[in-house]
Amino acid sequence: MASLFWFLLFTVGSVWLAYRRSDLKTFTIAFAIALFMYTPFGEGHWLWLLFLWLILGSIAALNIEDVRRERVTRPLLDFYRQLVPSMSDTEREALEAGTVWWEGELFTGRPDWEKLQSAAPPRLSEEEQAFLDGPTEELCRMIDDWEISHELADMPPRVWDFIKKKGFFAMIIPKKYGGLEFSAYAHSCVLAKLSSRSSTVASTVGVPNSLGPAELLLYYGTEVQRQRYLPGLASGEEVPCFALTGPRAGSDAASIPDTGVVCKGIFSGKEITGMRLNWQKRYITLAPVATVLGLAFKLYDPDRLIGDKEDCGITAALVPTKLPGVTIGRRHFPLNVPFQNGPTEGRDVFVPLDYIIGGPDMAGQGWRMLVEVLSVGRSISLPSNTTGAAKAATYASGAYCRIRKQFNLPIGRFEGVQEALARIAGYTYIMDAARSVTTAAIDAGEKPAVPSAILKYHVTEMGRQVANDAMDVHGGKGICLGPRNYLGRGYQSVPIAITVEGANILTRSLIIYGQGAVRGHPYVLREMHAAQNEDKEEALVEFDELLFGHIGYAISNAARSFVMALTFARYASVPASGATRRYYQHINRFSAAFALASDGAMLTLGGTLKQRELLSARLGDVLSYIYLASMVLKHYENQGRNEDDLPLVEWTCRSLMYRAQEQLHGLLRNFPHRLIATLIRFFIFPRGRTYYAPADRLGAKVVDLIMNPTATRERLCDGIYKTPDPENPLGLLQEALVLATELEPLERRLRDAVKTGEIPDRSFEEQIRAAVDVRVLKKSEAEQLTDLDRKVMALIAVDDFDPAELRAGTRSAPAARPVVVRPANKKKKKKKKKAAARRKKAARKKTS
Repeated sequence: MASLFWFLLFTVGSVWLAYRRSDLKTFTIAFAIALFMYTPFGEGHWLWLLFLWLILGSIAALNIEDVRRERVTRPLLDFYRQLVPSMSDTEREALEAGTVWWEGELFTGRPDWEKLQSAAPPRLSEEEQAFLDGPTEELCRMIDDWEISHELADMPPRVWDFIKKKGFFAMIIPKKYGGLEFSAYAHSCVLAKLSSRSSTVASTVGVPNSLGPAELLLYYGTEVQRQRYLPGLASGEEVPCFALTGPRAGSDAASIPDTGVVCKGIFSGKEITGMRLNWQKRYITLAPVATVLGLAFKLYDPDRLIGDKEDCGITAALVPTKLPGVTIGRRHFPLNVPFQNGPTEGRDVFVPLDYIIGGPDMAGQGWRMLVEVLSVGRSISLPSNTTGAAKAATYASGAYCRIRKQFNLPIGRFEGVQEALARIAGYTYIMDAARSVTTAAIDAGEKPAVPSAILKYHVTEMGRQVANDAMDVHGGKGICLGPRNYLGRGYQSVPIAITVEGANILTRSLIIYGQGAVRGHPYVLREMHAAQNEDKEEALVEFDELLFGHIGYAISNAARSFVMALTFARYASVPASGATRRYYQHINRFSAAFALASDGAMLTLGGTLKQRELLSARLGDVLSYIYLASMVLKHYENQGRNEDDLPLVEWTCRSLMYRAQEQLHGLLRNFPHRLIATLIRFFIFPRGRTYYAPADRLGAKVVDLIMNPTATRERLCDGIYKTPDPENPLGLLQEALVLATELEPLERRLRDAVKTGEIPDRSFEEQIRAAVDVRVLKKSEAEQLTDLDRKVMALIAVDDFDPAELRAGTRSAPAARPVVVRPANKKKKKKKKKAAARRKKAARKKTS
């Protein structure tokens, strides 16, 4: 019995010290005290006591730095150098781009919630709010998306002019260059509002404010270049695009075959040292209308005119599109969403070296420039556009499912529809939380490379699910295109967001965890740098400190994961109270589990982990889900902890934690080293998989919040274009929703009268007349119901067309080359007029 007591004392004490992250010295002292107490009173065999003293001696020896470094660290450092995969310059630049933010805390297994809670919530300045309420609202009112997408295959001149005049292309440009100098959050809010109205307009506005000449010039351009281009870009006189992707290099952008060769040439009548450029690019947004082309290419200097290297590397330059050899003006037609997008080519285009962004000194720095800028832009443009569209779909679907009836019930009362509606609302809440909290971090100075990849993948994938679910609950209303359809074009545009700025499959399977594991982990990147240190003794000292810190971190995460799994994290210390406290604790638990699984995968698989794409993807998913859950909790705090929103918060957090659990399970089930997988599973799931997806009743509560005119519905869908004007279906749907809610008692009275046979079960008009006759309804009440029915029928109506109208449309609008209209032959015109006159005369005779 005494032996059992001492065994439990040693075990519990060790776990407690590991859970608390005690250092090696503290653990050694504690172990020594326990062993001194055990020796005179323990009942163990003398061999067992000897074994324990040997363990203490080994641990004590590890506290002697010289012994530890020579006997343990040096052999491990040699082994580690063989284990670390080789890394190209482009990989290194991509890995080191941007900053580490909240994802770094999640890698520790013990996130510092104070860091997130103390972050300032996103706020709009008076000027930014005025722009949203003024020009952005006005632009939304001007937009006729059917005209854009079906009749013109382009924005009409009035919209182009308004966008340029009001500075929509200049949101990121400083005021001293004529721009608006908006915050990242304001930039995001403008895009979200526009995308709730038209994906074409939102995409057109988004590109000049994201990865493009303006942003590259702000970060890396010379002052001469800024003065040359930024005022024109701000005023709209210059229209920018950025050309990176080509037929032979899509996702593998670092392998672009486009070239620039440093050479002598004639420019503006003078011989200068410049670059002869050749490129072939495609999928370039705004290329067909661009006046200035941002171009990525590989620069070569065979005659060593600017340095001592022949292969200078990837370079970025600005090329005016009017130069000889530049081909521009053709168009792609991406899924009936006719934003200006097309190919561009250059053949022997000679330009000065000063056209390199940042000047000749930045030759070869293009890849670093691109990945650093992308770490910001990718957090804003696509997440904002997708979130705005999702908010519009949520606002519309909630109202539509309330006013559209089948079997005498609003379709939103059916559980199958409720399941889809709950996903629509829940995913939209996650998307908006991630967008707003991450853009606030950008405004605070962060360049969140890994979160930008998380948002790019998960926000667009959730947007895809929202679009699918919204289409499902709308049924025929959603699939029939026409001016009345407010879902169709957004639904068609979903694959575009999935594809651009890094294909989603690549982003999930390689980028999120591939970059996060190195940047976010508290030790890995520093260990790699230490191993690459050419000073061997300095490397040994640095690596020794990091190695034993890493070992202690891994042991602690195993203990923390095990304890929190056993206790459902009920005793985890978090700075929150109330209904959300448990979700902070669950994130702590899954953070420790994720950190432990990461170390297990990196230790056993090493450099081959990046080839194990599905394992990497699952680890990336776990990181993403706990990151998104953190954003939800912060968003809830930022909005004032409105208790009405709790069903949404609970549904989203529970969904994300459940997904994190299932991805950990999938990782361990497919892990190639079965013994390691079993060991990790013991620490992560000692009680099995115990986390459950949201219950149906919780989903029903969420649905009630968006099917009724609640404050939660308005907060969730805040920032979209929902003004109740005759051309805005979202505003009209809201009006009908409010009216349907107010008149529900009258509808119930009418329905009951039909059930009891007091009035006949005929057409709605006949029911209304009969209800007035038998005094079930007053005349004024009947008029109210008739008005509601008229509005509902107008909203659920779909368009139909003459065949000729459908043939007109966009079929010829996005032609590759402009259509040349030749003057008609005068003789042919006269013959046609005479023939028409004869036909009319014959028709009159026949009639008489």
